[in-house]
Amino acid sequence: MFEHRRNPTRRGTRFPTGVDLLHDPMLNKGTAFTEEERAELKLEGLLPPRILTQEQQVAKVLENFRKEPSDIEKYMYLISLQDRNEHLFYRVVTDHLQETMPIIYTPTVGLACQLYGHIWRRAKGLFISARDRGRVAHVMENWPYGPVRAIVVTDGERILGLGDLGANGMGIPVGKLCLYTACAGVHPEWCLPITLDVGTNNEQLLADPLYVGLPHHRLPPGEYDGLLDEFMQAIAKVFPRALVQFEDFASTNAFRLLHTYRDRVRCFNDDIQGTAAMCLAGLYSAIRLLPVPELGAQKILFQGAGEAGIGIADLVVAALVADGISEEDARQRCWFVDSKGLVVSSRRDLAEHKRRFAHDHDPLPDLFSAVHALKPTALIGVSGQPHTFTLPVIEAMAAINQKPLIFALSNPTSKSECTAEQAYVWSGGRAIFASGSPFGPVEHQGRTFVPGQANNAYIFPGVALGVIASGATRVTDAMFLSAARTLADNVRDADLNRGSLFPSLDRIREISVSIATGVAAIAYATGLAAEPRPDDIRAFIEGQMYDPRYESYV
Repeated sequence: MFEHRRNPTRRGTRFPTGVDLLHDPMLNKGTAFTEEERAELKLEGLLPPRILTQEQQVAKVLENFRKEPSDIEKYMYLISLQDRNEHLFYRVVTDHLQETMPIIYTPTVGLACQLYGHIWRRAKGLFISARDRGRVAHVMENWPYGPVRAIVVTDGERILGLGDLGANGMGIPVGKLCLYTACAGVHPEWCLPITLDVGTNNEQLLADPLYVGLPHHRLPPGEYDGLLDEFMQAIAKVFPRALVQFEDFASTNAFRLLHTYRDRVRCFNDDIQGTAAMCLAGLYSAIRLLPVPELGAQKILFQGAGEAGIGIADLVVAALVADGISEEDARQRCWFVDSKGLVVSSRRDLAEHKRRFAHDHDPLPDLFSAVHALKPTALIGVSGQPHTFTLPVIEAMAAINQKPLIFALSNPTSKSECTAEQAYVWSGGRAIFASGSPFGPVEHQGRTFVPGQANNAYIFPGVALGVIASGATRVTDAMFLSAARTLADNVRDADLNRGSLFPSLDRIREISVSIATGVAAIAYATGLAAEPRPDDIRAFIEGQMYDPRYESYV
C-alpha cells in the first residue's frame, strides 16, 4: 500500500535534536516549538522564550515579504524561508497561492534562473554533470531524503522563453516541485529536483566567473544521449518508484526523450503534455462562450511549432478523435506558423515533429497572412517571441470572428505575444483571452476583464499525485485528456463572465485531487497501477496529501 508519512525519516539517520534540529528545514519549527518539545529535544535557551503559533509566524512572514522592494527580492526571501523552515514556507505559499505563485514560479523564476549563480545560497536538489558519466547512480545515492516519488529534471537548454541557461536552470525543477507540494499536497521529502549539466552554448554564461555549471559547450548528441540513458537507468536502480517529469528541454531532445522513454518508465514532459492539457482545458472553457460551442467547429492557428504547440495539437486531435472525428480531419483543424512561415507539406526544411501538421497549402510568409488566408477561430502563441500578436493580427482575428480566441501563452511576461490589454482593446472587447504569465484586470468600455493565467500548475501536480498514489507504471495521453476535461469542468459560469477561462487558484488543491482521482482511475482501469485499488480512490488520495501545519514531536 502507498505509504503516507507526515515526516519521512532520512536514510540511516536519527531524529535530530538541538542546533541540528533547528538547522533541518524539513523539521524546524523555529519559535513555534512548545515548552515540552524544547525540553525534550534540547532546544532550551536556543530560541527566544516566547512561543508563537504557526499563524503568528505566517503573519510575520507576510509582513516582511510584502516589504521587499522587488519581485526578485521577494523570491529570495521566500527561498530563504524554505531553507530554514519548509512547513512554514508551504503554509505561506499554500494559503496565499495567488500572491506567491508568480514569485516562486513564473514570471519571477525566469529572472532568478538568469541570476542563479549570483544569488545562489544553499544547495537544493542534485546536479549531475557530464563528468559524472559512469557513476551517475553513485551520485544519486548521495541524496539523503526520501522515499523519492517525484523527480523533475532539466538540462537547462530552453528555460521558459529565455533560452539556454545551462545549470542555472535548477530554479525550474525546484520551483516546479514547490508547486507539486503547494498545489497537490505531494510531500516535499518525496520530491527531488535534478539538473543535468551537459554544458551550455550561452557565451555570456561561459564568460561569467560566477556561473555554477561546467564552463564548456553542450555535449555532442552521442555523448548527450549516453548520459541521458545512464541517468534513466540510474533512476530505475536508485529510485525505482519515482515519476520523472522532463522540463525545459529543447524541442528536438524533448520529443526524442519522450518517445524513447514514455513506454519504458513512468515519465512525462510538462512542456509537451502538461501545456497541452492546460490549453485544451482553456479551449473547452472558451467554446462555451462561442455561437457554436463545439471543439470540432474550431480552426486553430499556432504561432510557434515547438514542443508546446505540437503537444497541444496532438492532444486536441486525441480529443476530437474521442468525439468521433477521424484523425485526418482532426489534424486539419490545427495549423502552424514557425519562424519561416506557414508549415506546409511542400517545405523541405521541416523537423520531424512538424511534418504531421504540414498541410497542403500555398506557402505563406508570416502570421498575418496566415490569419487572412486560413480564417482561424483561435490563435495560440507558443513561440517565445514577444509582440507577435500585433494590432493588425488581432484586428484581423476580430474581423473574422464574433469572439476570437487569443491565447498568448509564452512566458515569462516579457515573452508574451501580446498583453491582456492589447487583446481586449484591439479586438473591441470581444477577445476571449488567456496568457501564460499573469496579467492584472483590464478596464475596457465599462467592463472589467479578469484574465485567467493558463498555468500548467493546474495540471501537472494533480497528474503527478494520481500517478504516485496509484503507483502507475506509465503516464498516458488518456490521463492528460482526463486532466483537461476535469479542469474545464471546474470552470464556473462566474469565472467565464469575468473573462477567466480557468478557476481561481484558491481552488487548485481540490481541483488537483479531482485530476488525481481521474488519473488514478485510468491507471486502475488499464492495469497500469502497481498499488491495490482502494474502495474510495478520492478519499485514499486525500489521505496521502501533505499538510504543512506543524505536528507535535513529543
